[in-house]
Amino acid sequence: MTVRFKFLSTAILAGLVGLQVQAQGLRLNPGAGAAATSNQAATADFIVAVVNSEPITNSEVQREVGRIQQQMTAQQRPQPDRKRLAADVLDRLINQKIQLQLARETGIRVEESAVDQSEQSIAAQNQLDLATLHRRVEADGLSVSQFRAQLRDQITLQRLRDRELAPRAQVSELDIDAYLQEQQGTQDVTKMNLNLAHILIAVPENASADQVQSLQARARKAQERARAGEDFALLVRELSDPSAQANGGQLGLRSADRYPELFVEATRELTQGAVSDVVRSPAGFHVLKVVEKASAGLPAMVVTQTRARHILLLPSAQQSEAQARARLLDFKKRLQAGQADFAALAREFSQDGSAAQGGDLGWTNPGMFVPEFEGVMNRLAPGEISEPLLSRFGMHLIQLLERRQVSLSQADQRASVRALLREKKLAEALRNWTQEQRGRAYIELREPPL
Repeated sequence: MTVRFKFLSTAILAGLVGLQVQAQGLRLNPGAGAAATSNQAATADFIVAVVNSEPITNSEVQREVGRIQQQMTAQQRPQPDRKRLAADVLDRLINQKIQLQLARETGIRVEESAVDQSEQSIAAQNQLDLATLHRRVEADGLSVSQFRAQLRDQITLQRLRDRELAPRAQVSELDIDAYLQEQQGTQDVTKMNLNLAHILIAVPENASADQVQSLQARARKAQERARAGEDFALLVRELSDPSAQANGGQLGLRSADRYPELFVEATRELTQGAVSDVVRSPAGFHVLKVVEKASAGLPAMVVTQTRARHILLLPSAQQSEAQARARLLDFKKRLQAGQADFAALAREFSQDGSAAQGGDLGWTNPGMFVPEFEGVMNRLAPGEISEPLLSRFGMHLIQLLERRQVSLSQADQRASVRALLREKKLAEALRNWTQEQRGRAYIELREPPL
């Protein structure tokens, strides 16, 4: 048993919004509601579409349109055209209705405890208790039962898509090799990420010709010492202008177009670790070192790793989810009171393969755990213990041990590329699969949403 699992990202799920597809089985019925007047439509709810005999109403569309507009207002983003937004929302609701029907037909069920946990997670992310979250939901015109129904639908869709799309998104070692070769072979500097370090020998605004010549000679001497292998950060501390000494002179990893053009040109042909010729700018003379140089399509070479441990209890006929949660709550209470040791409890009670290591999951990169587990883990401070949480693997109690910044090894980089390619394949698979499902459905469009 393990909690590691590649998953469908929320960014891909969000891609359903506004997805426009032409499907077989689409039936247009523009005259179906011709008898209704605009005044009646404004005061009474009506059906805007039927999907395999299930209706979608104008009020459903308008509720989602209102939610999106409210969110965009809060984010100070420009409002889209309301009719276009309503059409896009209807299109998404049709897709969602088709997929929920498929989930029911194929036996996907969501337990109450999963809805409870999703609700608690939203409350925690917004730093609210459940009672306050419910009041906020009701203030937005949604009952708590409607809110929970929406959460249940989201979980159902996630499980359906995990099941249907995972087989379509397999990434081979040849796929990774081809991607790396393509990205590393690019010669377009605008598609490169650079981290440059520099020594700045500042030139005063009214410097005489002799002063400029002397300062240029200092810059050339710094260049010679850097190319001879002296520690660049120490040279920065010794020789560089104080304004350019922070971070050992490093300017940070950024796209090439965010660097001065003369810096990009001076390092265009240089490999990682190489030192440039002396470069003159309005500020003075620069000696540049290429700290990192990579295609913008490659994953970051420095990531935040996390080390955590957990206790996993598996719900069963002998131990319900509620009993597993209560048991983990008791463990947490004992741990916080100093009456128990986490590793000892994990070795004795955890039903995960990590039990023998005291529940220690080792150092992990982002994306190595299922989202419900990783989301909770990422919100913990070092030493903090989570509330019990339910994942598809069981009930967990997590303790964050520490975090660190590390440079990716070649194996880690390949793993990151695998995840990146898988996300791309999942996005394409989602689009194709959504079109396939619409092609099998009967869809009747009636009155357009108002």
